[in-house]
Amino acid sequence: MGLGLAAFLFVAGCSRSPAPPSPEFEQASRRWTALYAQKLDDAYLDPSIGEIEAQLQRVPADSVDSLASQSLLQRIQEGRTRMQAAQEEQRRAVASAGTLPTMDPSSTDFPRQAEPVAEEPVDAGPTDAGVIAGPQSGTPASELVAGFRGCFTRGSPVTVEGRGMRDTWQLSDRASCQLEFPSHRDTTLVVEDGRVLALLPKSAMRTVRRYEDGGTVPADNGGR
Repeated sequence: MGLGLAAFLFVAGCSRSPAPPSPEFEQASRRWTALYAQKLDDAYLDPSIGEIEAQLQRVPADSVDSLASQSLLQRIQEGRTRMQAAQEEQRRAVASAGTLPTMDPSSTDFPRQAEPVAEEPVDAGPTDAGVIAGPQSGTPASELVAGFRGCFTRGSPVTVEGRGMRDTWQLSDRASCQLEFPSHRDTTLVVEDGRVLALLPKSAMRTVRRYEDGGTVPADNGGR
């Protein structure tokens, strides 16, 4: 009886509680949450991401936060790989595209070639050094959400042939926005891989019909 009790006490004395929560994980998780909320998927390519990864790697293996830190570290590494591949694909597409892609029958077709149009300078009075002229090709889509004084709103998605569904943005009808970004009036911004792919005049976009053999013809006014 005494021997059994001694053995029980010995086993109970050998158990130990897990290590306390890791301050490295708490700080890294907080920094990552704030960074992603600000930049969305662009956060994976932010220069400060290396410091967050280093903090996650310092979380002790016996910490209660060990599994969570490894999971977040893997998510960051996979996200960076995905975004780098998307950037490379976009660079190749821009370099090899002699013309803009065409749309499917139910959507609008890009013009074959978008020529830059020289505009006469507009005297808008004294310029404000902090005013941004507006989004251009390559502008992150995250900046359209809350940037540019909230003057850009989501438009109807379009299906780009060979690329799939793509979001569009356009300038708000508010008078203040029309005055601040005059070059973006009647313009559609096409977004791909989290960035503005192209700025197209709405007047240059047209609806097309596609036949079963793959041919397309412009729709007449009655088919719009």
